[in-house]
Amino acid sequence: MYGAEKPSGDSERTAFRRAEKKYKLYYDDSSLKSSRKKKQAKPVDVSDVIDFKAIAEAHERGGELPVGVAAAPCGFRRPVFCLEGRPGFYFIPGALSLEEQCQWMRESLLSFPQPPNRTNHNAIYGPLQDLFAAAKERKVLVKDESDGDHPTWKFVDEAEVPLRGNGCTSCPASALLRKLRWSTLGLQFDWSQRNYDVSLPHNKIPDALCQLAKRLATPAMPQGEEFRPEAAIVNYFASGDTLGGHLDDMEADWSKPIVSMSLGCKAIFLLGGKTRQDNPIAMFLRSGDVLLMAGEARECFHGVPRIFTDKDSAEITPLELHFSNQDDCFLQEYLRSSRININIRQVF
Repeated sequence: MYGAEKPSGDSERTAFRRAEKKYKLYYDDSSLKSSRKKKQAKPVDVSDVIDFKAIAEAHERGGELPVGVAAAPCGFRRPVFCLEGRPGFYFIPGALSLEEQCQWMRESLLSFPQPPNRTNHNAIYGPLQDLFAAAKERKVLVKDESDGDHPTWKFVDEAEVPLRGNGCTSCPASALLRKLRWSTLGLQFDWSQRNYDVSLPHNKIPDALCQLAKRLATPAMPQGEEFRPEAAIVNYFASGDTLGGHLDDMEADWSKPIVSMSLGCKAIFLLGGKTRQDNPIAMFLRSGDVLLMAGEARECFHGVPRIFTDKDSAEITPLELHFSNQDDCFLQEYLRSSRININIRQVF
């Protein structure tokens, strides 16, 4: 995933790396040895993982907050929590309604990867139009090399592939959808240079998403200022995917928050300190939860070592029911083993 650094020998011994390894998905060795057995995930100890959903439910009943957790007095319509020792970090459990979650999951798959927005596939295949629709229709991406110096990629029906002979290579659109790891909208981030390239063509962030981000950013904004959404990165996680510990430090003004929206399967999020040696705090992220990171929190290493895709732990039943009509069956199938994160930034 983007921003993840390959661990060196030293980083294997840092507190952050140890936490990543603690929560990472590992499979039982015996299930791997038999082709007939379904792979079984090893149990993971989540006793130290903060559960803000449970905290919010207890808080609304008048219960006391756990040590190190405080309610932010910001007048927001939902409970907003912050953590001792991590100024600028805010957690809003259940911030997105079920309708909003479904809307932005659909947009993340159908609209956000559309050119001229870029995805991780651009480097190999160039811009891909209508990837989700092609996967749903069981199409195949074909590279036609018959034109010599100017090979082209395009989606075709499965039946056409054998007819194209030895002059082409191919890949199922469904496999490409599963390998979709990120897309960018608004100002485009240049991964090779690690900066924003304002010269690259892009689609603007949809106005509805801008208005939602402005509202969600309110608890973390300086008094009297309004958040200006200028860029967004959409991350796509499948079972076993992780997002290594990193900093989001390419924006000009760190006093403005990153607004991070979680959709789909439940995950574990790690919030560390200003060095990898600081012990990170682990917390559950569920569909509809929102994180805000501003100020000093922007200097904290953070990452996602685990998503839960098994039926009992993923906690996506309400979303599955919402996508139960025939037109959404393919989206529902994708949802069962995936997580999407939309993080929106003010660049300048």
